[in-house]
Amino acid sequence: MTATANEGASKTVRSIFVLLPLIGFTALAVLFYVGLHEGDPSLLPSALIGKPMPATDLSPVEGLLRDGQPVPGITNATFKGKVTLVNVWASWCIPCHDEVPFLATLAKDKRIQLVSINYKDAPDDARRFLGRYGNPYAATGADRSGRESINWGVYGVPETYLVNRTGVIAYKLVGPITGENLTQVLEPQIAKALAN
Repeated sequence: MTATANEGASKTVRSIFVLLPLIGFTALAVLFYVGLHEGDPSLLPSALIGKPMPATDLSPVEGLLRDGQPVPGITNATFKGKVTLVNVWASWCIPCHDEVPFLATLAKDKRIQLVSINYKDAPDDARRFLGRYGNPYAATGADRSGRESINWGVYGVPETYLVNRTGVIAYKLVGPITGENLTQVLEPQIAKALAN
């Protein structure tokens, strides 16, 4: 009787060990599914929100013109006393192409300034991109190595940061600007920064 009980217990333990990988895989699959279908990448937290923007000194994109004039790079002086949107983009970024019409709309709002960081891009490609779509940016800094963008907390492009008049990062949008997040999220955040 004891031998039979031991055999039964042994079979139960083996069955549990056989099922453990299946249970683990199922749990991971559920987490992955929830992350894909319910996770919003624009809601990723940023440790820099509410903190001063990082020291920034980016040269202009070589040969980039707007209205026949050279487009300046970005320094901390660019932000002084202005509510500023900083759009991080690259010519090779597919969603960056999609957000251009919304950036053009934002560029018309004279209460704010729109500047950009061109991320890990060749100057010729950046110029072609802005030549194709039009240049909505008052200033564009070239971040060929990506180091300055890392200081800003960039996960990937596109990303857009809202900097208030005192140089504090007030909001971060991960992913492209869309019609929906422009009206529901970004415009209210801009209004809040302008009011403060």
